[in-house]
Amino acid sequence: MPHVVTQACCGDASCVYACPVNCIHPTPEEPDFGIAEMLYIDPSTCVDCGACVSACPVGAIVPGHRLPAGQERFADVNAAQYQDSADGAARFPVDPSLRLPLAPVDRPHQLAVDDRVSIGIVGSGPSAMYAADELLRQPQISVTMYERLDKPFGLARFGVAPDHLHTRGVMRLFDDIARDPRLEILLDTEVGRDITLDELRSRHAGVVWAGGAPTDKSLDLPGIAHAGVASATSFVGWYNGHPDFTDLDVDLATERAVVIGNGNVALDVARILVADPDSLAETSISRAALAQLRRSSVREVVVMGRRGPAHAAFTLPELIGLVDSGVAVTVDPADLRALPAAADLDATVRAKLDLLAECAARPEPTGRRIRLAFYASPLEVVAGQDGRARGLIVGRNRPTTDAAGFATGIEPTGDTSSIDAGTVLTSVGYRGVAVPGLPFDDARGVIPHREGRVMSGTDPVTGVYVTGWIKRGPSGFIGTNKTDSAETVASLLADLESGRLGVPASRRRRFRVRA
Repeated sequence: MPHVVTQACCGDASCVYACPVNCIHPTPEEPDFGIAEMLYIDPSTCVDCGACVSACPVGAIVPGHRLPAGQERFADVNAAQYQDSADGAARFPVDPSLRLPLAPVDRPHQLAVDDRVSIGIVGSGPSAMYAADELLRQPQISVTMYERLDKPFGLARFGVAPDHLHTRGVMRLFDDIARDPRLEILLDTEVGRDITLDELRSRHAGVVWAGGAPTDKSLDLPGIAHAGVASATSFVGWYNGHPDFTDLDVDLATERAVVIGNGNVALDVARILVADPDSLAETSISRAALAQLRRSSVREVVVMGRRGPAHAAFTLPELIGLVDSGVAVTVDPADLRALPAAADLDATVRAKLDLLAECAARPEPTGRRIRLAFYASPLEVVAGQDGRARGLIVGRNRPTTDAAGFATGIEPTGDTSSIDAGTVLTSVGYRGVAVPGLPFDDARGVIPHREGRVMSGTDPVTGVYVTGWIKRGPSGFIGTNKTDSAETVASLLADLESGRLGVPASRRRRFRVRA
């Protein structure tokens, strides 16, 4: 029985390089890598050696005959990705020439401490830790990391749902990286408050900004400022004990909550709202949040998306994890009409729709539930006399098609309805913020770059680099930062080797930089 990648997949591709038969795809060198919802093992090629199991930092790969309860569907999910296309061509043709080693084969000898080159990294989240890991492969480099919070690892600690224990396990890898004696992590140290960017640049040969996307996209909606409305970002921080959100105004004395947006974060907060508090007690959830969840009156959470189910933002692994977790999930069968033909859909979308149809066919639950609502646009948050949110006015949408019948988008039907809800959470995405002293693309919410080099117009800002969400936007998974940071570090090492960072030649040596 071949091995199977399950929901916990973080996409860092360590398994890809460990596999001796090239059966795990997409690889970082394949075009689908940046958009794939997870990695997949080809059951016809897998030799069941288990090398991938040891390489996976989050325990997402298990033998097919040992799939835990609630994960059985992933055997079919993996297999479906390798079904031949209509022309007989495999989606992921095996090409061993594309394989890259995890690290240089020949390592330079250890240099004396005084000969080391110092690199600064701002932030300590996944992109920062993966960048440090890449840098520390070069024994002549030392790294100092600057983290404004009192605990490291960013969204791996404060952004992952507390009941996603396997995903949170990536922090064990980061702990291993942090033990390197050439890495120093300075906690409670904020750039702009405790040290300036100019001071950082003078202290280090190069600076990597890995500050992430610390805020959420705003939603321009009448009534959005009412009490009882918050961002899913802040709610996630609240139940994870993020110090910025311990005082968040969370009122759970309501039978219904609405989450606007239907990405993975939206599913996370919906699941936490209806979860059995006893099941959360053994996790790392904030004790204050747990106490409030025990007193919660929420019976239904509506997760609202303005487009149809074929364009839902949540991933297939997250949907499987939700549906098979024991939480009651409902879907209005009317939302599943007029869908694209199965032949026009890829395997992932097809599997999502099949699972949603399964939910729609189930009897209406009597206990706590999550309702996935599609073709629904919030128009206004309605407040009661006390000024707190009491509901939403919602507009109904319908899909639009071109002359050939292909979906082109949505349009409002003009029909509206109201929904009672005392808690409204907006989950429409994260957003980066401008960094004083660095260029910023306000339209995209990122620092402009070229292969990780920060760019001011057409010119690179010497010695300053960027990685993670502030580099590429809030996309991908925790492990996506591994290849993203590898690109940035490769640019930094190339600049260091060429002398562009101003390090004397006596302290530089040849670097093996990945192409």
